[in-house]
Amino acid sequence: MPSSSFDVIIVGGAIYGSSLAWWLTNTPGFDGTIAVVERDPTYTFASTSHTNSCIRQQFSNRTNIQVSQFGAEFIKNFRSFMGGDPEVPHLPLQSYGYMYLADTEEFAATLRESQQIQSALGAHTRHMTRDEIAEAYPFYNLDGIIGGNHNLVDEGYFDGGTMFDWFKRMARRNGVTYLHDEVTGLTLNAAGTQVEGVTLKSGETLSCGTLVNASGPRAAATAAMAGIDLPVRPRKRYTFIFDAAQPLDRDLPLTIDPSGVHMRTDGKYYLAGCPPDEDPDVAYDDFVFDHSLWEQKVWPVLATRVPAFEQIKVINEWVGHYAYNTFDQNAIVGAHPEISNLIFLNGFSGHGLQQSPAMGRGVAELITHGAYESLDLSPFGFERVMNQTKFLEKAVI
Repeated sequence: MPSSSFDVIIVGGAIYGSSLAWWLTNTPGFDGTIAVVERDPTYTFASTSHTNSCIRQQFSNRTNIQVSQFGAEFIKNFRSFMGGDPEVPHLPLQSYGYMYLADTEEFAATLRESQQIQSALGAHTRHMTRDEIAEAYPFYNLDGIIGGNHNLVDEGYFDGGTMFDWFKRMARRNGVTYLHDEVTGLTLNAAGTQVEGVTLKSGETLSCGTLVNASGPRAAATAAMAGIDLPVRPRKRYTFIFDAAQPLDRDLPLTIDPSGVHMRTDGKYYLAGCPPDEDPDVAYDDFVFDHSLWEQKVWPVLATRVPAFEQIKVINEWVGHYAYNTFDQNAIVGAHPEISNLIFLNGFSGHGLQQSPAMGRGVAELITHGAYESLDLSPFGFERVMNQTKFLEKAVI
């Protein structure tokens, strides 16, 4: 029988719940008890399990760039961050880079502006002319393209599943309690200024000092238990793994085509993905696959942009959910302004895996010390939703 009281209760045990749990156990000054409540410990339908595990520094907002720069540092020094245990694997970062292709002068100007911001923060992003792209990657058909941005340093993809697995393992090893249950209600104090505890589907009630909403695409349902309207909804995103009859003679960067389709090398195969043309909020359990997307949208773009991909064969495909922030497509992180012990860790809108090291660290600092110490994450606060002031990020995929 677990304790009926915890200093921190985390709702959701996927990448964010487990990242935060692990970081808390490694934050100097924190010596409290932690419970992670997870409704499905197989994580079969969790966004974490459907991720493409990519990381980029090519954002337009300084804070997003810095968040991902720490993500790259964490990945490259994963064993060291995990305490140097030789059992912990090294995490290679496949730095094929992102290649943003611009087909308008306006977007090319945006890419140049973003490159300057990234460069000022130490990123190695390069703005390339159409001819420079053609020389470096002659397999592209660049009809209609006038330029692009690319970065071959600390930008590409990694094994996000292994990172997630070790967050969980080490959190448990450090004393975190994982409960296979579901939060069905929150109890607030009489003034409505503190969460006092949670009610579980099993009928158990637990009291807490701090409550963290890390429930992915279900974040709005958790927030509603406290009377809060959180603008995070499930949105479908599709991934296809394909084999090519004519493999390319070099790595394919993670290429963002102006159509919205993206593609990259994936081991000996290739990966492509896209949002649907119509992108509605969906039910939490809606994972119905739209098989028409491949024939009608994805394959025509691939075959046009990379003529060698005229002869390709899908060998795997899946649909997952973005925890999509409908307000401004960026994370909502930090304490609620009025319910001070309710912490948001939500709405990553597809940036989740790459941002989880820095966000987990920051929220652990916030809980322990009452402030962010390593990196100021206050621009992600819920206050902006209340004030209707958007977090501006021009590079959302």
